[in-house]
Amino acid sequence: MNYSDGDPRDQLTHVGSEVVRAGLVVGSGGNLSARGPGTEDFWVTAAGAWLDRLERSAFVRVRTADAKIAADASHPPTSELPLHLAIYRRRPDVAAIVHLHPQAVLLLDALREPIRLVTTDHAFYLRRIVTTPFRLPGTAELADEAAAATADGTNCVILSHHGCSVLADSVELAHKRALYLEEAARLTYQALVLGRADALPACPPEFLRAVETGTQTTA
Repeated sequence: MNYSDGDPRDQLTHVGSEVVRAGLVVGSGGNLSARGPGTEDFWVTAAGAWLDRLERSAFVRVRTADAKIAADASHPPTSELPLHLAIYRRRPDVAAIVHLHPQAVLLLDALREPIRLVTTDHAFYLRRIVTTPFRLPGTAELADEAAAATADGTNCVILSHHGCSVLADSVELAHKRALYLEEAARLTYQALVLGRADALPACPPEFLRAVETGTQTTA
Protein backbone atom coordinates (compact mmCIF):
# COMPACT_ATOMS: atom_id res chain seq x y z
CA MET A 1 0.00 0.00 0.00
CA ASN A 2 1.40 3.40 -1.00
CA TYR A 3 0.25 5.82 1.66
CA SER A 4 1.60 8.88 -0.14
CA ASP A 5 -1.02 8.93 -2.89
CA GLY A 6 -4.60 8.05 -3.40
CA ASP A 7 -7.92 8.62 -1.75
CA PRO A 8 -7.76 8.74 2.08
CA ARG A 9 -10.59 6.23 2.13
CA ASP A 10 -8.39 3.67 0.37
CA GLN A 11 -5.61 4.24 2.89
CA LEU A 12 -8.01 3.82 5.80
CA THR A 13 -9.46 0.69 4.20
CA HIS A 14 -5.95 -0.77 4.20
CA VAL A 15 -5.47 0.19 7.86
CA GLY A 16 -8.79 -1.39 8.81
CA SER A 17 -7.86 -4.69 7.20
CA GLU A 18 -4.38 -4.67 8.73
CA VAL A 19 -5.40 -3.88 12.32
CA VAL A 20 -7.95 -6.70 12.24
CA ARG A 21 -5.33 -9.07 10.82
CA ALA A 22 -2.92 -8.00 13.57
CA GLY A 23 -5.51 -8.76 16.27
CA LEU A 24 -6.01 -5.16 17.41
CA VAL A 25 -9.72 -5.20 16.64
CA VAL A 26 -12.59 -7.65 16.96
CA GLY A 27 -15.62 -7.05 14.74
CA SER A 28 -16.44 -3.38 14.47
CA GLY A 29 -14.46 -2.41 17.58
CA GLY A 30 -13.15 0.92 16.40
CA ASN A 31 -13.43 3.72 13.86
CA LEU A 32 -11.05 5.51 11.54
CA SER A 33 -10.85 8.95 9.96
CA ALA A 34 -8.60 11.09 7.80
CA ARG A 35 -8.72 14.64 6.48
CA GLY A 36 -8.95 15.02 2.75
CA PRO A 37 -5.91 16.74 1.20
CA GLY A 38 -6.32 20.49 0.83
CA THR A 39 -9.64 20.58 2.67
CA GLU A 40 -11.04 20.85 6.18
CA ASP A 41 -13.43 17.98 5.46
CA PHE A 42 -12.60 14.53 6.76
CA TRP A 43 -13.75 11.01 6.01
CA VAL A 44 -14.88 8.83 8.92
CA THR A 45 -16.14 5.27 9.06
CA ALA A 46 -19.87 4.68 9.10
CA ALA A 47 -21.71 3.41 12.16
CA GLY A 48 -21.17 -0.30 12.79
CA ALA A 49 -18.64 -0.73 9.98
CA TRP A 50 -16.48 -3.86 10.21
CA LEU A 51 -12.94 -2.62 9.82
CA ASP A 52 -11.81 -5.52 7.66
CA ARG A 53 -14.72 -5.10 5.24
CA LEU A 54 -14.40 -1.42 4.41
CA GLU A 55 -14.91 0.09 0.98
CA ARG A 56 -15.33 3.68 -0.12
CA SER A 57 -19.08 3.62 0.50
CA ALA A 58 -18.40 2.78 4.18
CA PHE A 59 -17.05 6.30 4.82
CA VAL A 60 -18.93 9.51 5.51
CA ARG A 61 -17.58 12.97 4.63
CA VAL A 62 -17.94 15.52 7.44
CA ARG A 63 -17.08 19.22 7.56
CA THR A 64 -14.89 20.04 10.56
CA ALA A 65 -16.16 23.59 11.13
CA ASP A 66 -19.84 22.80 11.62
CA ALA A 67 -20.08 18.96 11.65
CA LYS A 68 -22.18 19.05 8.50
CA ILE A 69 -22.49 15.61 6.91
CA ALA A 70 -22.25 15.39 3.14
CA ALA A 71 -25.62 15.15 1.43
CA ASP A 72 -24.58 12.07 -0.54
CA ALA A 73 -23.79 10.00 2.58
CA SER A 74 -25.37 6.56 2.31
CA HIS A 75 -24.86 5.66 5.99
CA PRO A 76 -24.79 7.55 9.30
CA PRO A 77 -21.30 8.20 10.69
CA THR A 78 -19.86 6.35 13.65
CA SER A 79 -21.32 7.25 17.03
CA GLU A 80 -17.81 8.42 17.93
CA LEU A 81 -18.03 11.30 15.45
CA PRO A 82 -17.80 13.85 18.34
CA LEU A 83 -14.40 12.36 19.29
CA HIS A 84 -12.98 12.85 15.80
CA LEU A 85 -14.46 16.34 15.48
CA ALA A 86 -13.11 17.51 18.83
CA ILE A 87 -9.58 16.31 18.09
CA TYR A 88 -9.45 17.78 14.58
CA ARG A 89 -10.66 21.11 15.92
CA ARG A 90 -8.10 21.11 18.74
CA ARG A 91 -5.20 19.77 16.65
CA PRO A 92 -4.95 21.32 13.15
CA ASP A 93 -1.73 19.37 12.61
CA VAL A 94 -3.55 16.02 12.82
CA ALA A 95 -4.56 14.44 9.51
CA ALA A 96 -5.60 10.97 10.69
CA ILE A 97 -7.16 9.35 13.76
CA VAL A 98 -7.18 5.61 14.44
CA HIS A 99 -9.56 4.71 17.26
CA LEU A 100 -9.41 1.06 18.31
CA HIS A 101 -10.29 -1.27 21.18
CA PRO A 102 -7.07 -3.34 21.45
CA GLN A 103 -7.16 -6.08 24.05
CA ALA A 104 -3.74 -5.75 25.69
CA VAL A 105 -4.05 -1.97 26.00
CA LEU A 106 -7.49 -2.26 27.59
CA LEU A 107 -6.50 -5.10 29.91
CA LEU A 108 -3.61 -3.08 31.33
CA ASP A 109 -5.87 -0.05 31.66
CA ALA A 110 -8.42 -2.10 33.62
CA LEU A 111 -5.61 -3.34 35.90
CA ARG A 112 -4.32 0.23 36.31
CA GLU A 113 -0.96 -0.88 34.96
CA PRO A 114 0.96 1.75 32.97
CA ILE A 115 2.24 0.68 29.57
CA ARG A 116 6.04 0.69 29.55
CA LEU A 117 7.86 2.15 26.55
CA VAL A 118 10.65 -0.40 26.37
CA THR A 119 12.11 -0.18 22.88
CA THR A 120 13.41 2.67 20.76
CA ASP A 121 10.42 2.14 18.43
CA HIS A 122 8.02 2.67 21.32
CA ALA A 123 9.79 5.81 22.50
CA PHE A 124 10.22 7.30 19.04
CA TYR A 125 6.72 6.73 17.70
CA LEU A 126 4.63 7.01 20.86
CA ARG A 127 6.64 9.51 22.97
CA ARG A 128 4.06 9.52 25.75
CA ILE A 129 0.70 7.94 26.56
CA VAL A 130 -2.09 9.71 28.43
CA THR A 131 -5.10 7.99 30.01
CA THR A 132 -8.44 9.78 30.40
CA PRO A 133 -11.16 8.89 32.92
CA PHE A 134 -14.11 6.79 31.83
CA ARG A 135 -16.82 8.69 30.00
CA LEU A 136 -19.78 7.21 28.16
CA PRO A 137 -18.86 6.34 24.56
CA GLY A 138 -20.12 8.69 21.89
CA THR A 139 -20.63 11.61 24.25
CA ALA A 140 -19.39 15.16 24.17
CA GLU A 141 -17.76 14.55 27.56
CA LEU A 142 -15.59 11.76 26.19
CA ALA A 143 -14.72 13.83 23.12
CA ASP A 144 -13.75 16.84 25.23
CA GLU A 145 -11.58 14.75 27.58
CA ALA A 146 -9.73 13.13 24.68
CA ALA A 147 -9.20 16.38 22.80
CA ALA A 148 -7.91 18.11 25.94
CA ALA A 149 -5.46 15.26 26.51
CA THR A 150 -3.99 15.82 23.04
CA ALA A 151 -3.70 19.61 23.28
CA ASP A 152 -0.04 19.47 24.37
CA GLY A 153 0.94 17.36 21.36
CA THR A 154 0.20 13.96 22.87
CA ASN A 155 -0.65 11.51 20.09
CA CYS A 156 -1.64 8.40 22.06
CA VAL A 157 -4.67 8.54 24.37
CA ILE A 158 -6.21 5.64 26.25
CA LEU A 159 -9.91 6.16 26.95
CA SER A 160 -10.39 4.21 30.15
CA HIS A 161 -12.48 0.99 29.83
CA HIS A 162 -13.18 1.88 26.21
CA GLY A 163 -10.33 2.09 23.71
CA CYS A 164 -7.47 4.19 22.45
CA SER A 165 -7.08 6.99 19.93
CA VAL A 166 -3.81 7.52 18.11
CA LEU A 167 -3.20 10.60 15.99
CA ALA A 168 -0.74 11.58 13.29
CA ASP A 169 -0.15 13.88 10.37
CA SER A 170 -0.60 10.93 8.01
CA VAL A 171 -2.61 7.73 7.87
CA GLU A 172 0.58 5.68 7.70
CA LEU A 173 2.03 7.17 10.88
CA ALA A 174 -1.25 6.77 12.77
CA HIS A 175 -1.25 3.11 11.71
CA LYS A 176 2.33 2.64 12.96
CA ARG A 177 1.53 4.25 16.29
CA ALA A 178 -1.46 1.97 16.82
CA LEU A 179 0.71 -1.09 16.20
CA TYR A 180 3.49 0.07 18.52
CA LEU A 181 1.04 0.98 21.28
CA GLU A 182 -0.37 -2.53 21.33
CA GLU A 183 3.12 -4.05 21.08
CA ALA A 184 4.25 -2.03 24.10
CA ALA A 185 1.15 -3.19 25.98
CA ARG A 186 1.83 -6.82 25.13
CA LEU A 187 5.44 -6.60 26.28
CA THR A 188 4.28 -5.01 29.52
CA TYR A 189 1.73 -7.78 30.01
CA GLN A 190 4.38 -10.45 29.41
CA ALA A 191 6.58 -8.82 32.04
CA LEU A 192 3.64 -8.90 34.47
CA VAL A 193 3.09 -12.61 33.79
CA LEU A 194 6.77 -13.24 34.52
CA GLY A 195 6.49 -11.22 37.71
CA ARG A 196 9.14 -8.82 36.45
CA ALA A 197 7.13 -5.72 35.50
CA ASP A 198 8.72 -3.63 38.24
CA ALA A 199 12.14 -4.53 36.89
CA LEU A 200 11.24 -3.77 33.28
CA PRO A 201 13.50 -0.90 32.22
CA ALA A 202 12.25 1.95 30.09
CA CYS A 203 13.97 2.88 26.88
CA PRO A 204 17.45 4.29 27.71
CA PRO A 205 17.19 7.93 28.85
CA GLU A 206 19.78 9.17 26.38
CA PHE A 207 17.56 8.03 23.52
CA LEU A 208 14.52 9.70 25.09
CA ARG A 209 16.44 12.96 25.46
CA ALA A 210 17.56 12.79 21.85
CA VAL A 211 13.98 12.21 20.71
CA GLU A 212 12.68 15.14 22.75
CA THR A 213 15.35 17.50 21.45
CA GLY A 214 14.86 16.39 17.85
CA THR A 215 18.40 15.13 17.37
CA GLN A 216 17.13 11.55 17.02
CA THR A 217 15.29 11.27 13.71
CA THR A 218 14.78 7.53 13.47
CA ALA A 219 14.07 4.61 15.76
